[in-house]
Amino acid sequence: MTRSGYCWSAALLLCGLALAMLRPPLSQAQSAKEVYGSDIYWNATPNDVNNLLKNLQELSDINYNMDLRYLKDISPDPEKNPVLFRSGHYNFSYTPRERQRLREFLLSGGMIVYNTGLGSAPFYRSVIRELKEIFPEQPIQRLTSDHPIFHSYYDVDRVSYSQGVRDAGFKGNEPWFDAIEINCRVVALVSRWGMAVGWQDSVKDEYQAYAPESALKLGMNIFSYASAMRAWAKNAAYAMKFIDKEESSSDKVSLVQVVYDGVWKTRHVGLSVLLHTFNQRTEVPVKFKVREMRLTNPDIFNAPLIYLTGHEHFELSAKEILQLRQYLENGGFLLGEACCGRKGFDRAFRQLMKMTLPGQPLQAVAPTSPLYQYPHAIKTLSVTPTLARDLGRAALPPMAEGITINGNVAVVYSRIGLAGGWEMCQSPYARGYGDIGCVKLGHNILMYAMTQ
Repeated sequence: MTRSGYCWSAALLLCGLALAMLRPPLSQAQSAKEVYGSDIYWNATPNDVNNLLKNLQELSDINYNMDLRYLKDISPDPEKNPVLFRSGHYNFSYTPRERQRLREFLLSGGMIVYNTGLGSAPFYRSVIRELKEIFPEQPIQRLTSDHPIFHSYYDVDRVSYSQGVRDAGFKGNEPWFDAIEINCRVVALVSRWGMAVGWQDSVKDEYQAYAPESALKLGMNIFSYASAMRAWAKNAAYAMKFIDKEESSSDKVSLVQVVYDGVWKTRHVGLSVLLHTFNQRTEVPVKFKVREMRLTNPDIFNAPLIYLTGHEHFELSAKEILQLRQYLENGGFLLGEACCGRKGFDRAFRQLMKMTLPGQPLQAVAPTSPLYQYPHAIKTLSVTPTLARDLGRAALPPMAEGITINGNVAVVYSRIGLAGGWEMCQSPYARGYGDIGCVKLGHNILMYAMTQ
């Protein structure tokens, strides 16, 4: 049975945080009972958010307050309510109008967080189904433990669960968040196990939930991440919209971005912007356009360069690997990039190269290589603040790796993030080069691929 649900909305402000919870006010309990039946689960943990906000205020010394709203009263402008929070136990579905409203809100810079009440499987399945309807072009995937949302305030790549989670068959100790990411930003986050009872400190053994300490740390991280990403989104001013407008370009040479099962498109205009600036800033007369296709498409053999990127672990089929090998052995050029410097993709890409070109490992590109000479002479590159903190320095020499086949470089790979810089707006959590350095190195890679 499908039941109507209510959302909670949180408005994050730079000076503090105003939390607007979208669930029925207590004065409307009777109407809620008509919707939900005899068990009014929307109010099962009435002190959950209050306790979370209290703890967040004590930890961060920021003033938090709360307001109640209905979904229909949520502004589509993220400036007024940058984060929505929805919790529930039952199956639910949005109307087409609600889906479109949420899509516009999220693409404009907003974020929505879904909490499964006591780990409710029906609610979780409903969320996954609805997110696929809202973003049919962007897969939802589970976040791996190196995702910045698990490290934005606390390091919580390992958590404690109630016995109910174990009884449900989950034996791991990593947090389980699924997400839709667009332009390196989580726009929709789904907690597979309940957080709210942990915030209220009322976890029982039979609940499918995080232990209170883990739940509170995850809550703090979510709000820290959302606040930082919202400030970044405002500064970026979203000059690069999430659109797929195709312009006439019959006179252009096609470069290919590889499509695979998973989130293969992390920055939606990064490569296009790089190609545009490359044409503007060099004397190379060839104009390029970007096409998107799977490796099984024979048209990849017409592309002088193919580009493969992502955040998380991925795998290719045997047929895709075979065609990639044939493409490279026939003179093709692969540019690989771990977007935002994410470890999951880095590990998967290295494994892919071992399977595609066995016995030909990735090796560091020599500092004297033409790759670092033209059109920009590159000796050092600045890095993002997150990577600088990891390395203990603000700049480093370029660290591309490559594979040579028959004397020609067939693969260039960067485990340090590039694409965000091509759009001139690296994520605040990216482990990448600085924006200008990303553009310069990107230009050099294109020139190298076209002229070697």
